[in-house]
Amino acid sequence: MSFQPRCGPIFARFLVTVGNSPKPIESRPRMHLKRQAIMLASALTATFAAVGPAEVHPHVFAEARLEVVLSPDHQTVKALRHVWRFDDLFSSTVMMEFDKNSDLKLDDKELKDVADTVHASLAEFNYFQLVTVDGKDVAMTPPPQLMANFDNDQLIILFESEPKAPIKLSGKIDIGVYDPTFYTAIDFTEDAHLQVDGLPPTCTSKVVRPNPDEAIAQNQKTLTDAFFNDPTGTDMSKIFATKLELTCQPEG
Repeated sequence: MSFQPRCGPIFARFLVTVGNSPKPIESRPRMHLKRQAIMLASALTATFAAVGPAEVHPHVFAEARLEVVLSPDHQTVKALRHVWRFDDLFSSTVMMEFDKNSDLKLDDKELKDVADTVHASLAEFNYFQLVTVDGKDVAMTPPPQLMANFDNDQLIILFESEPKAPIKLSGKIDIGVYDPTFYTAIDFTEDAHLQVDGLPPTCTSKVVRPNPDEAIAQNQKTLTDAFFNDPTGTDMSKIFATKLELTCQPEG
């Protein structure tokens, strides 16, 4: 999968969320940001009913690509392949944090340290993956490893994950990426960056980009209830996530 984005992804201690191509605003000097990210997410969730999306913003940004891999018989979803390119500011922070020999580049061992840190930090967030079938969450197997690289001074993270059980191409399947803490924005800048090849004729695909104002209006009570039920953080940011939607009709 070729990747030619303009600016890229980010995490709080490596976290990633969905958004619509926001410009980098700020990045933290350290990777140890999980607690701050969750606190920030809780505060934002509590105020969503009163403020518009322009008044809240993530702190880290990523430009992403997602490829849905089908089984050889084109009847099930076999795997998801992710590519995240981080913004310049966050990438430079990672460089300073992990460049242990101060040679202004990351060698193989330092890149592995980055990948291992991201892998461990995102585990409890299901690697920011959103996968549902007819509205029900699909369990995903954690990726065995992540790969990290630098290209044009930007950090790139790549990984592949598989559902715990193959997802049959039936009903409505939604696949996307979001950060439940609202700390990171993952942006699919073009619809073509969410792709699936070889769908059977009984299936159609489309990219869904929720309107933030409409999403807040439609889910205002849910967002408020979610905050009070779990003030340490919710996963309601999924309602803002850009998704690849597959709709498959029964054969015959």
